[in-house]
Amino acid sequence: MIPPVLPSYSRAKLSFVKGEGSWLVEADGRRFLDFASGIAVMALGHGHPALVAALTEQAGRLWHTSNLYTVPEQEALARRLVEHTFADTVFFCNSGTEATELAVKMARKYRHESDAPERTTILTFEGAFHGRSMAAISAAGSEKLTKGFGPLLPGFRQLPFGDHDALRAAAAEPDVGAIMVEPVQGESGIRPLPDVCLKGLRDLCDAHGLLLILDEIQCGMGRTGRLFAHEWAGITPDIMLVAKGIGGGYPLGALLATEEAARGMTAGTHGSTYGGNPLGCAVGAAVMDEITREGFLDEVRAKAGFLRQRLEGLVAAHPDIFEGVRGAGLMLGLKCRATNTDVVAAGYEAGILTVPAGDNVVRVLPALTIAEAEIAEGVSRLDAAATALSERIKAA
Repeated sequence: MIPPVLPSYSRAKLSFVKGEGSWLVEADGRRFLDFASGIAVMALGHGHPALVAALTEQAGRLWHTSNLYTVPEQEALARRLVEHTFADTVFFCNSGTEATELAVKMARKYRHESDAPERTTILTFEGAFHGRSMAAISAAGSEKLTKGFGPLLPGFRQLPFGDHDALRAAAAEPDVGAIMVEPVQGESGIRPLPDVCLKGLRDLCDAHGLLLILDEIQCGMGRTGRLFAHEWAGITPDIMLVAKGIGGGYPLGALLATEEAARGMTAGTHGSTYGGNPLGCAVGAAVMDEITREGFLDEVRAKAGFLRQRLEGLVAAHPDIFEGVRGAGLMLGLKCRATNTDVVAAGYEAGILTVPAGDNVVRVLPALTIAEAEIAEGVSRLDAAATALSERIKAA
């Protein structure tokens, strides 16, 4: 018999009842170091006092009015985002998937308003993940996401990851209007796009009059050591998708855009009942204030270097379990020789939480606020997990 909660997830047998910084407490009292962060969501860890204060204060004033009216908290967060990014304007939603949906609509509407309605195709890349709505899975195109859900939406063309010749040829096609890419692919196994490639994408878009859409849902909000990952390459997109870390655990997403890219999105072209509600935007503003305060991202970069060094040592100590480390900032992946889900499960036994990904990778995504001592403890627990798994494999 089907359970009350739709069984669309393969869940670990863990039930957490409390969070404290980089720690989660299970119902039976066990404490786990959280190197998953709700899949890069808990940017400031669990129970951050500034976020708790912002949510509590706003909850005592006003929860919801809808976008029929001006929402002061929404405008305050939008101003912060515009001040610190390339963007001229922001639309707030509740998730990264919703931001993807608007990006597709915005790109198509831009072409319609530019007297080029035939340029509706968006180029995407093998291994992409942009959400689980019909447009998002159609954009990604992988069998894992799309099998059984056809017919898919037209208007997307998937290209091999890293095939520059295929990209240049596709960008010149007359029906192409935009390119959408993650600066660091998360779900496919933490695959960073080299800075030179991001620069090349920007140049290619400029040469062919294409919109560049960057999906920073997982790699944004300080995760790579800059506010947004594309900043390392010194380029700017036309449209950017943001979610996960922006709400620090509160459901919040956003689409950021230039005035030019957004010029077709006039009153009535898009909307959201809950998007940009006072609660979410109050928390989002607190997240932005913390991440953009002086020295915060310097600390993230220092912690990232320390974590990577420790993980490299872990790989060297367990060559039968791990193959290498990849990624950027505090968005790292352990390429495994053992089955990655076995590594994650062994971590549960050792009191450490990580996230499996494609290409037999385990994602390591701690809170940006994690302490060095906690990083050391977390890697120690991963070491214990690898040791136990190695003994298990030898005994099998």
